[in-house]
Amino acid sequence: MTTKAFVIGHPIAHSRSPLIHGTWLDEHRIDGTYEAIDVAPADLPEFFDRLRSGEFAGGNVTIPHKEAVFALCDSVDDLARTIGAVNTLIVRDGKVQGTNTDYLGFLGNLDAEAPGWSDGPRDAMIIGAGGAARAVLVALRRRDGGKVHVLNRTLANAQALVDDIDGPFEAHGFDDFARLAPQIGLVVNTSSIGMHGSRFDWLDMALLPKTTLVTDIVYTPLVTPLLAEAQAHGLKTVDGLGMLLHQAVPGFAAWFGVTPEVTPALRQKIEATLVH
Repeated sequence: MTTKAFVIGHPIAHSRSPLIHGTWLDEHRIDGTYEAIDVAPADLPEFFDRLRSGEFAGGNVTIPHKEAVFALCDSVDDLARTIGAVNTLIVRDGKVQGTNTDYLGFLGNLDAEAPGWSDGPRDAMIIGAGGAARAVLVALRRRDGGKVHVLNRTLANAQALVDDIDGPFEAHGFDDFARLAPQIGLVVNTSSIGMHGSRFDWLDMALLPKTTLVTDIVYTPLVTPLLAEAQAHGLKTVDGLGMLLHQAVPGFAAWFGVTPEVTPALRQKIEATLVH
């Protein structure tokens, strides 16, 4: 019997997930499908009825549903609860389980592209205080690194985030960047700055140590203004595409029973679909 999985969002046509999972299905010769389904927010409960009927083994959840599906799942694991969002659904015996693999995607990407990045305690800086920042905070806490500084335009939002997730975290406004920069070993942009050509006007890369690693979870464009500036200053960078690829692995394994690999060939295939 064909095993079916999906990604839901609204809109969803832009999603690369069907290409990623379709590649793995072909590679492993699995009798399965993975499709993008546009589900409007009002239609989510009806879609969950389809899940409980056994039509699908599970699937992925993207914007704007990552928070809304929380209330519809029969169970949500502690990890997703801490992050405050669900991006992966697994159906077992008519029950829908929710989890979040974004933190695994983040760690897997850095491990693959910058081996040894978490060796030794180094302070990190996260820019932004939204849902993606929550997943990155959880990931960094798991690696027992140094202190993590969350910088956000609105200080109160950064403070609310660090108060909500227990760990060696501090909240700051953007004006604290210059003071903190000399001690930072990792910079992570989780904000939307960098999309559509927008850039940081307060971030001086020259103040960061030459050993600092800079990464951006935005992957369109692949080289964001932040990464381009970091490269111009001789800093090591990691783009956000790998996070998308690595976060897909646990879901595929749960639905289809095979743990796939993120290969250079897969990355090249997805990269070819991006507008440069």
